[in-house]
Amino acid sequence: MSRPLRVASVNTNGVRAAFRKGMGEWLDARGVDILALQEVRASTEDLENLLGSEWNILHDAATAKGRAGVALASRNRASIHRVALGADDFDSAGRWLEADFKVGDRVITVVSTYVHSGEVDTPKQVEKYKFLDAMTERLPALAAHSELALVVGDLNVGHRELDIKNWKGNRKNAGFLPIERAYFDRFFGPLGETVEGVDGSTGPGLGWVDVGRQWAGEVAGPYTWWSQRGQAFDTDTGWRIDYHVATPALAATVTNYAVDRAAAWDQRWSDHSPVVVDYAI
Repeated sequence: MSRPLRVASVNTNGVRAAFRKGMGEWLDARGVDILALQEVRASTEDLENLLGSEWNILHDAATAKGRAGVALASRNRASIHRVALGADDFDSAGRWLEADFKVGDRVITVVSTYVHSGEVDTPKQVEKYKFLDAMTERLPALAAHSELALVVGDLNVGHRELDIKNWKGNRKNAGFLPIERAYFDRFFGPLGETVEGVDGSTGPGLGWVDVGRQWAGEVAGPYTWWSQRGQAFDTDTGWRIDYHVATPALAATVTNYAVDRAAAWDQRWSDHSPVVVDYAI
């Protein structure tokens, strides 16, 4: 039996800085087949120099230089990739990159995405809702395109109270607003059934699977991001905002799920931890 396909996702908070702090050593030791990056904030040439010639790299930079940026690096070259998301007048550059990879005689579609962080009562929050609307429209098409589809990345929303240590203090803040969380209620709701969101809204369930929650069960976390301020990392006052969102057929193949949390605050190379999942496809 061949080994599972290992897919890792991480918001690097600037890939050049991450490599200076030790990301390369982590990657060399982790046996990753497909690497999804968010907040690259660098050029394609930078990525090629950092990762090396053994990786095939797809990169979608943000419109504004030095902001956002998503990438997919793989041991096998993608057969096709797409970057557009949402309406023609919506700027999704640097935030959505999807590609098809052949694994044996099967094809897996992987998306690296970086959802806006948002900010209540500002244009940033409006853009975040536009992006989540575009995702809601795209997910059914992705599932129709491939039964083995996977959306990974920094989705900047804690879906449930289990996903944020200090959920009570964040109910009115971007990242844990009921309206935001209701999108995720629909993403993970039973396919085609009417789902009532935590905000009271209703809509059809899209039938995708939150791999992290499926694997961990009804427990706090495991968190993937901690504020740089105060003692958040040391006290594990974190948020689970980095996801693997899979079609049911792909989710059924998961053999291992891990959040690679650094051993100590000063050993981190990003404020996010990688999420590494093995898929036996």
